[in-house]
Amino acid sequence: MDASISSLTLETNSMRSDIAGFQSRVTGMEHRMGTLEAHVTTVQDRDQDLLYLRSKTMDLEDRSRRDNIRLFGIPENEEGPDVQAFLCSILPKLTSLTFDPPLEFQRAHRVGPKRPYVASRPRPIIACLLRHAQTRQLLQAARNHRPFRMDKYEIRMTTDYSKDTNEHRKAFLALRPELCQLEMKYGLFDPARMWVTKNGLSKDFYNPRI
Repeated sequence: MDASISSLTLETNSMRSDIAGFQSRVTGMEHRMGTLEAHVTTVQDRDQDLLYLRSKTMDLEDRSRRDNIRLFGIPENEEGPDVQAFLCSILPKLTSLTFDPPLEFQRAHRVGPKRPYVASRPRPIIACLLRHAQTRQLLQAARNHRPFRMDKYEIRMTTDYSKDTNEHRKAFLALRPELCQLEMKYGLFDPARMWVTKNGLSKDFYNPRI
């Protein structure tokens, strides 16, 4: 009997020791889980901060480009050695606008390295105007009368957006066929905001990737 009690006591003590060990491990795991949850919360907060900072950076970059225009379709070398003089001559003819004072540019140039083949698509021209009001005039004319014609070429003029904003606009534009099938009215507004209307109710969407 004494031997059985002694054996039972030893087993009980062993179980108590195991339970204490398990409790210690559970406590350690709870502590680590608490630390991990705190880190996850911190990461989520930082992600939100990064998204906010990214949106602000995009906005600042777009604002820094608001006096820029991009011209597509002008054949290579058509501008000659002086891009600004070429634009001062060609833009009033393309748009049928009269500018007083005359157009002036801070800078203007082709975008990207020169392509080796004459038959390849011409590089766009980017130009920064001196006067913001004239930039608005040109872009309004482009919206109302696009595309322009220069001899046998079609010339398009657009706002100069940042890379991220252009990607957002493309994501919205990809939805147009589906919206048309659903007979939903839509509009894409600067810089990258889409309005969708159905049955008299409207909803705007700003950033398709957030």
